[in-house]
Amino acid sequence: MAAAAVGALLKARNGRVRDAKPARELPAPVTAALDPASAVTLVQISTTFCAPCRHAKAVLGPLAERTDGLHHVELDVTNQPEVAQSLAVLRTPTTIALTPDGRELLRVGGVPKGPELLAALRPYLTSRTP
Repeated sequence: MAAAAVGALLKARNGRVRDAKPARELPAPVTAALDPASAVTLVQISTTFCAPCRHAKAVLGPLAERTDGLHHVELDVTNQPEVAQSLAVLRTPTTIALTPDGRELLRVGGVPKGPELLAALRPYLTSRTP
């Protein structure tokens, strides 16, 4: 019974857009992944054997390709657990939306839902001047 309740809770939280974590210094691999030419960089934290990570990439890659000002990069932390730890990432995939200067806008645990993510990012994508 408890397992079913936990499973239902995890399923409900999967892909939900959440508020940003408090500001922190970004690890070097994340800073290097930021695209200064894009209003928002989606940094997908993944691991090698994570099946949902492939699904997240299939959602985020095309979303970024067809959205002006949006960039997607996948960061495999299998051999860099300190990167995930410094970002307070507890599960993969986790997607973190960052500004060019590294400010966290929001994060999504699990496979993102494209329309919800795009709606949450819209204010940041339209406010940037060329």
